[in-house]
Amino acid sequence: MNHGFLKVAAAIPEVKVADCEFNAGRIMEMIQSADAGGVEIICFPELAITSYTCGDLFFQELLLESAKIELIELVENTSGMDIISIVGLPLMHKDRIFNVAAVFGRGVIYGFVPKTYLPNYNEYYEKRWFSSAKDIADTEIYFDIKPVKSVGKSFMQYSAYAKRSYPFTPDIIFGDGEIKFAIEICEDLWVPSPPSADHCMAGAHVVFNLSASNELTGKHQYRKALAGQQSARCMAGYVYSGSGWGESTTDTVFSGNALVFENGGLLNEAERFSFSEQTVVSDIDVDRLRALRAKNTSFGKYFDENHQFVHIDFPERETKISRRINPKPFVPTSESADESLNDIFSIQVGGLAKRLLHTGIRKQIIGISGGLDSTLALLVCVKTCDKLKIPRSNIIGITMPGFGTSRRTYNNAMALMKELSITVREIDISKACMQHFEDIGHDPDVHDVTYENTQARERTQILMDMANQCNGIVIGTGDLSELALGWATYNGDHISMYAINVSIPKTLVKHLVSRVADTLPEENVKKILDSILDTPISPELLPADENRDIITQSTEEIVGPYELHDFFLYYLLRLGYSPSKIFFMAKIAFEGIYDNKTILKWMEVFYKRFFVHQFKRSCLPDGPKVGSVNLSPRGDWRMPSDGSYSLWMENINQLKAGNQFL
Repeated sequence: MNHGFLKVAAAIPEVKVADCEFNAGRIMEMIQSADAGGVEIICFPELAITSYTCGDLFFQELLLESAKIELIELVENTSGMDIISIVGLPLMHKDRIFNVAAVFGRGVIYGFVPKTYLPNYNEYYEKRWFSSAKDIADTEIYFDIKPVKSVGKSFMQYSAYAKRSYPFTPDIIFGDGEIKFAIEICEDLWVPSPPSADHCMAGAHVVFNLSASNELTGKHQYRKALAGQQSARCMAGYVYSGSGWGESTTDTVFSGNALVFENGGLLNEAERFSFSEQTVVSDIDVDRLRALRAKNTSFGKYFDENHQFVHIDFPERETKISRRINPKPFVPTSESADESLNDIFSIQVGGLAKRLLHTGIRKQIIGISGGLDSTLALLVCVKTCDKLKIPRSNIIGITMPGFGTSRRTYNNAMALMKELSITVREIDISKACMQHFEDIGHDPDVHDVTYENTQARERTQILMDMANQCNGIVIGTGDLSELALGWATYNGDHISMYAINVSIPKTLVKHLVSRVADTLPEENVKKILDSILDTPISPELLPADENRDIITQSTEEIVGPYELHDFFLYYLLRLGYSPSKIFFMAKIAFEGIYDNKTILKWMEVFYKRFFVHQFKRSCLPDGPKVGSVNLSPRGDWRMPSDGSYSLWMENINQLKAGNQFL
C-alpha cells in the first residue's frame, strides 16, 4: 500500500459465451494493464472465464475442464507480476458444480470462494446448475484436472496443480497485517444478512463482489444503494464487478456495472451499457477504515474461529493516487450538500432553542463585528426567534468598535443588525481600554498581546454585564478552527453562555453564510452578507489606518490559511492520521495552490498551536455538535493540557529532511 491507500480495480472484460480461451485472453490483457498501472487487487465478474449465461452448457465436462486449464494459464502467466487477481469460474467438487471466485497472484492460487446464496427465481435458475457453499462441509479442495484432449492443452503441464489442496470456503480472509479482504458473489449481497458482514467482523477491510446482475428498470439505483449501504454498515471498502458486453441477450441484458465504495461513499463507477471493456480503478484508504472501526466500539473485536486466514504479502508500491482528495473535507460536496447545510443550520437553531426554553430566558446578547462568525451566529439567533415566535427585538446586537475596527466591518455590522430588525447597541471600547492600560501600567503604543487581549476581554465584559442587566444569555461566536489553533483570548471571546459555532470550522462557516444568503428573499440582507463574505478575516485588534478604510491585520497571514488548518484538523481528529500521511494527502488536495514548503510550514504551526492551547479547550462553554469532528471536553475530545507534541514534530522534521526544498 501507498500511505495506507490500496489501489483496486473492478474489471469488465468482453466475453464470448462458453469460449474460455477467448475470455481468459481478455482477462490476461486487463490484468497486465492494471499491474502496469500499479493496481494491487483486480476483481472480475462472476463466472468470467466461461461467461455467466452458459445455461445448461455448465453441465458439459469440456467447458468445466477448459475453465480450469485457462485459470492455471492465467496463474502462470501472471507469476512475475505483483498484482492479486480475483476471477470467477465454475468448479466441480465431489460431483457437484460450484460457482466460485479464484484468488491468485505471483504464480500461486491462494484459494477458492464458493457462492453461498443461489438465486432461483424470475430469470435466475442457478440451483439448476450449481450447489451452494452451505451444501458441503469441506474447507479444502483438490484441483484435479482430467486429460481432456479436446481442450487443446497438455494435461501434464498442469499436473502439479492437482497434487495439492486449496482453501475452499466462503469464510476466507486473505491478506497480511496491513490489509485484509474477503469475497462474496452477486446474490450474497442481496440477502438480509450478507456474508460480507461476518467477513468484516472477522477483520476484512475490503470486500470484492463478483456479480452478474442483469439490468431492469430501476434496478441500478437499488443495486448501488445495496453496495453503498453494506460498505457503510461494515465500515469497509466494497468493490463490485458485474458482467457486461458479450453475455447472451437471449432473455436478459447485462450492462457492465462496476462500483467502488469506501465507508458508504462512491469513489468510482463504470459507464453502463458500454460496448467496450472497462477497468474502474480507485484507491481505498484502509487507514481510514481502521480508524473508524477503532473509534466505533459497537463494531466489536475481531475473533472468528470459523474463518480461515490466507496470508498474502502486499509489496510497497509508490504509485500515484488516482482518487480525488477533497481540500475542504468539512464542506459537504454530495448531491445532498444543500440538505446537509440546512441540517447543520437547523442543529444550531435547535440547540439554541432548547437552551432558551430550558432557562426561560428570552434575551440573547451577541457581539456583532461585521465578520463571518458573528454573522452566522446572528442568523442562527434570528431563525431561533422566528421558530419560537419570539420578537427579533429580543436579540441585542452590540457592536463594539475599537482601535482596529475598519469602516467596512462597522458599516456591515450596523446595516445587518438594522435590516434583521434586532435591537442595536453601539459601545466604543477605546476609552475603557485606555483607562485599563493606565491602570495596569501598559504603554498603549506597545501593540503586543496585552494590547490585543485587553480589547477582547473588554468586549466580553460588556457582553456578560449586559446579559446580567437584561436577564439574557451571551451567545458565543467563536468557531472550531479558532479553538483548534487557540486563536481566541482566554477569558475573552473564548467564553460565552452558549457557543453556537463551537463545532463549525472556518471553511464551513463561509459556506453556511453563503447558503443563507442564496436563500434569503430580502435583497438588502443578501447584499450585506455578500460583502461580509468578501471581507478578509481579521481580529481587527491592531490600529487601523487613518481613514479606517484598510484592514491592517490579516489572521491568515499570522496563523496560516484556514483551508490548510481545517484539512489538518479533520484528518488529525477524525482519523488520527500522522503528519506524514496528512502531508501526502495535502500535496494531492492542494496541488497547484500551495507548494510543499508552504504546506509543511503551516503544518508545523498547526501542531504546535493545537497542543499548546489545549488548556483553552478544557473549559469550553456548551455548544451544539454538528459533525463528526468536535473539540468539546465533555464530548469528543479529552486531551491533557500538558501533552507533549515531540512525536508529531519529529515526524514533521523527517518530512522536512526528505524534502530538500527547505
